[in-house]
Amino acid sequence: MRAVLLDALGTLLRLQPPAPALRRELAARGIEVGAADAERAIAAEIAYYREHNLEGGDRAALARLRRRCAEVLRDALGAGGVDAVHDALLGALRFAAYPDAAPALERLRGAGLRLVVVSNWDVSLHDRLAETGLAARVDGAVASAELGVAKPDPAIFRHALTMAGVEPHEAVHVGDSPQADVAGARAAGIAPVLISREADPSPGEPVQTIRSLAELPALVR
Repeated sequence: MRAVLLDALGTLLRLQPPAPALRRELAARGIEVGAADAERAIAAEIAYYREHNLEGGDRAALARLRRRCAEVLRDALGAGGVDAVHDALLGALRFAAYPDAAPALERLRGAGLRLVVVSNWDVSLHDRLAETGLAARVDGAVASAELGVAKPDPAIFRHALTMAGVEPHEAVHVGDSPQADVAGARAAGIAPVLISREADPSPGEPVQTIRSLAELPALVR
């Protein structure tokens, strides 16, 4: 084994609870909303983003996508102007690295493995990895919006393999989605590892499963 490909959200990074943060950000701008309304509105915004994140392939396109996300959020809230809601949204979306992420990456790199992050994300993936201290611990990252294709399309996995300089049989891919990560990796000829941090995975085709990234180095030695 020469390389490990890793998903970002749910594998390396977690989204801190956005609805309470959104309420605080809105209140700082003079917009008061209830907890239930904030939850409902942020769910609508996240759903819209997931449908359209491939459109955020460069900084200008990402700015336009964020504006549209703010409009969806504003309409769901029924309060505030788009500019204020836009700024509140950006202030509310905060990511953190899982505690096991950096130590596992250090161990993997110490074993001589190439590490590439493969994520269904916009171009800001690189910012999030840098902010959380993970960018310096991997050899590269590719966001779906940069290529215009998302997992489980094998094309994004093939691109990551090229970045790592390895063949499919020389890599594993670790992620938390049975469809995007497990099925996608298999379609590209890569051995998958499913990380299931909280719940038991749904019954289905057997796959190597871990609860923490701390378990990963022992699997790929």
